[in-house]
Parts: sequence; structure tokens; C-alpha cells
Amino acid sequence: MAMNVILLERVAKLGQMGEVVSVKEGYARNYLLPQKKALWASDANVAAFEQQKSDLEARNAETREEASKLAERLEGQQFVVIRAASDGGALYGSVSTRDIADAAQAEGFEVDRRQVSLSAPIKYLGVHEALITLHPEVEVTIELNIARSPEEAELQAQGKSIQELAAEEEAAAEFEIQELFDDIGAAQLDELETADEQRTDQPATQEKSTLDEKLDRDDN
Repeated sequence: MAMNVILLERVAKLGQMGEVVSVKEGYARNYLLPQKKALWASDANVAAFEQQKSDLEARNAETREEASKLAERLEGQQFVVIRAASDGGALYGSVSTRDIADAAQAEGFEVDRRQVSLSAPIKYLGVHEALITLHPEVEVTIELNIARSPEEAELQAQGKSIQELAAEEEAAAEFEIQELFDDIGAAQLDELETADEQRTDQPATQEKSTLDEKLDRDDN
């Protein structure tokens, strides 16, 4: 069942403040009216709105200006959220709108979780985006750096993905193993060369001893 309401502020895909629009009754009862975004479009409410219209417009302009200033500060900001995750980057849990608001508040920005919206749930490490609606007419996009540690967050901020970081760690581990084998191989080669030298020197020493003994016998 549809019904008419007066919008007390701009509502996306519905209209501007002061417009009378037709909406589903459930949408009005569950969202527009409790959030004070609209009034029943009765004759009495329409008349009351017209009397308060100038005050409402002035208040809306003031809150819009405050929201615009905050949006300018938030523009380009990246907030770090530390979470446990698998080696493949899958989160053990989720990142909620409250977590995002808390991260912004920790950096000194007044953001309420009800102002935060995500296009899709955050399930993996990496850099993600969230939309902050500070006012019906003011929105700003922020970045969320979801990492397992501050060090990992710093690397992700430089543009490296969890896959690249894992590949670098694997390559470093393989290099260390190869160096270890190289060192072992070099040590074994040294041992073999030393043994060969000893075997080569041994007959010459024996021959010299035999020759010395023969000369001694001849002298006698």
C-alpha cells in the first residue's frame, strides 16, 4: 500500500526537501518516519511544514556546510584496521561499519556507523573503499587498509597486495635455503679437495722416504 509523505530533507531516489512523494507504507513506517526524514502528508502537516520551511532550510544549509568541511578533511584518507587472517588473506571474521567508524574516530574524525556503507562485505585483506554519507547532499569515499599488522598495512599502502607480499616472502625463504645448500656444498667441496691433496702428497712422501733409505744403504 502506498502513501504520501513530505520530505524533511533530500532523500536519494525520492526527492528534495519539501516535496510530497508517494512511498510504500512499510518504507515510511520503518525508515523515513523514525529517521525523521519525512512526515505524513496530511493537510495539517503540510500547513505546519510551510510555516517552518524557512527555518528547516536554514538548518539544512548549516548542517550541509559542516558536513562539507568534514568531507574535505576525510577526502583521500586511508584508515588502518588490524584483523587476523589466513595466509591466503581471508579474514577470520568481518569488518563492520562500527569498526570503520571507530577507525575514523580514532584519527579524530566524527563519523557515526550509521553514516558508513559498503558496496560489499569485506572478507579479505587489502585496501577497500567505504562510502560515508555525512549529509543527504554530502558524501565522501574513504579507503580502508585491512592488514594483519601495522607493518603489513604500510606495505599495502605502498600498493603491494597480499599475494605479492606472500610471493616475496616465499622467494626470500627459497633464497635462504639455496644459500644454505650452497654453503654446505662449498664446505663439502673443500673437504674433498683437501682429502685429494692429502692422497696426492702421501705417495710422494713415501717415495722420498724409500729413496733416502736406499741412499743411506749405498753410503754404508
